[in-house]
Amino acid sequence: MAKFPFQLLIKSASWKNKDESLTCTALLRAIPGRRQVYDAFWDGRGVIVKVFSHKISAKRHLKREWRGLSLLQRRGLSSPAPLFYGRTEDGQWAVVVEKIANMSTVLDVLGETTDEAKKLELLALVCKELAEQHNKGVLQKDLHLGNFLLGPVRNSTRKKPDVPGQEGKISNGVGGDKVFALDPGQMRFFSRQIGRKESISQLASLMGYLSVGDTKSIAELCEAYAQGRGWRFGRSDEALLQKQLSAHRKKGVNKGLKKCLRTNKRHLRIKSGRYVAVFERCFCKGAEPLDFMEQINALMDKGRILKNGNTCYVSGITWNGREVVVKRYNHKGFIHSLRHTIKRTRARRAWLHGHRLGMLNIATPKPLSFIERRRGMLVWESYLVTECVKGQRLYDFLRDGNVAEEERSKVTQQVRELVDELGKHRISHGDLKHSNILLAEKEAVLTDLDGMKVCRWNWTYRIRRRKDLRRFSKRNNCGRPFVRALLKKV
Repeated sequence: MAKFPFQLLIKSASWKNKDESLTCTALLRAIPGRRQVYDAFWDGRGVIVKVFSHKISAKRHLKREWRGLSLLQRRGLSSPAPLFYGRTEDGQWAVVVEKIANMSTVLDVLGETTDEAKKLELLALVCKELAEQHNKGVLQKDLHLGNFLLGPVRNSTRKKPDVPGQEGKISNGVGGDKVFALDPGQMRFFSRQIGRKESISQLASLMGYLSVGDTKSIAELCEAYAQGRGWRFGRSDEALLQKQLSAHRKKGVNKGLKKCLRTNKRHLRIKSGRYVAVFERCFCKGAEPLDFMEQINALMDKGRILKNGNTCYVSGITWNGREVVVKRYNHKGFIHSLRHTIKRTRARRAWLHGHRLGMLNIATPKPLSFIERRRGMLVWESYLVTECVKGQRLYDFLRDGNVAEEERSKVTQQVRELVDELGKHRISHGDLKHSNILLAEKEAVLTDLDGMKVCRWNWTYRIRRRKDLRRFSKRNNCGRPFVRALLKKV
């Protein structure tokens, strides 16, 4: 991998066939075997360079990208202006576009914003931009908030056009925050406005970022979009929206879980020797993950041991300045290892379920890493690392005779809401007991997710739910009133 900064020479595909030199300062995104995106300087200005590296489809991807950028400009939609394209010294195709000052993806801004009103305002801004795209016949095939950029438009001028026919096509921007469209290679362009059914389907995919059941925010976003289209939402539109919203949420979760298993902007996948692991980048930032994997057993032995059983070993440790909980699933023989190698490890399942609950806004300790240690082709041991949540176990709370009735009623409501949320998505926990629920400051937090299942059919969910609730109430002689109050609603 080249060290930054480095010089990139591109032979422009304009009629002058001129060589353009750029200084690449950072790698923004990389998809191995497909493309790399760099932050760079060219001709005294900041630009973005996208290099296509696919052996067969690189030229086709570049043409699709360039055509999409040009069409967005011609239709008066907000997007980074295309500057030029050509081939690098090693024969790869590359496109150069303007860099929007102080840019951030809407997804990043949304993740950093804690104010719910500001989040809603930001989503409404995206809905208005989406309505404008649909009015002008643009349909995004890969619609998500990472493909919208938030930043002020910067006035840009060009000394020399690089592609014939593009003279004067670069639009001047105006100050203030604005939403820009990205990834035009995944857009379709029509000579007509986008129809009602397709439009509502895309609107539903954006609303998947809202909490389940947040009907007020959904109504406000519908109103923002409808104003942009000059529509009035009827009952049939609302019914279609709800149907599409459910489908998009399910699709979005499944897509997000696939990303949790590979290297991307948030995660780092490592395969080294006998170890296979995925880390949250924020967890291993400034540290060496390989050292952590090699020392993990020693760190657990020195830490605060929470459980030491035949099946698993749990310890609280501090690593890279952060308190975490590590759960090791022990080796229990050749057949056991073979079985978990074939059907995947419990640590991997718990990692995915932790991310699933996070995407569904159901409280659970944030998963930070999962590690698999192998011998040959077999998984020997696996580890799950999660954030350390400070709280009291529900098991201990129910046995505390000093708890006021008002506080007990509040906790009953919190646990009821937690179980209700699981039911909305047909999720059964598999080991729902009082020791697997923590009472944090504001909410009930669900732990121990490796036995969790998402049921495809209602009848299978009902069977598994009954098992969960029987287990939940099995050992609770001192908590019978609590259990009865909970089961009234479930």
